[in-house]
Amino acid sequence: METPSPQFTAWVILAMSVYSQICLQIVFAVYGRSNFLFEGVDEEVYRYMSGIVTGNKQKSLGVNGMPDHVHLVIGLEPSMRISDLVREIKSESSKFINKKNWLSTKFRWQEGYGVFSYSRSQVGAVVEYVKNQKLHHRRRPFREEYMELLKRFDISFDPAYTFEFYD
Repeated sequence: METPSPQFTAWVILAMSVYSQICLQIVFAVYGRSNFLFEGVDEEVYRYMSGIVTGNKQKSLGVNGMPDHVHLVIGLEPSMRISDLVREIKSESSKFINKKNWLSTKFRWQEGYGVFSYSRSQVGAVVEYVKNQKLHHRRRPFREEYMELLKRFDISFDPAYTFEFYD
């Protein structure tokens, strides 16, 4: 049997498709002591963030939060770097909020974010959890929620380099 030429082999590799399913929850917080994402503003901001995700050819599965932080559940294509997507979501949503003049001061997000991956069988529960943020936070503050996520996912962290929490 004859070995295929290198040109043929390269063609076969290029013709193969990539199939993936990467489901993530991304969490980040409002800068300073501002509980900005109050009712009436929050839904518009969440829709805008969802549009940023979709505009980057990623799948927005859910966006919600509390006045001091946001959760996004997304389907990520492997060609998209998480850090690039989060940077764009935070940057563009900050510009959007500031352009609306909802605040007397400049709005911004805290540095950093948390990202947690889920299997397909877990995504429905995570989306429901994100949709019901107000209910969950009646029982538990953001600090407790975020630290629990870090521990549950066995992520090493230095408390000095997590978000500034304002309980």
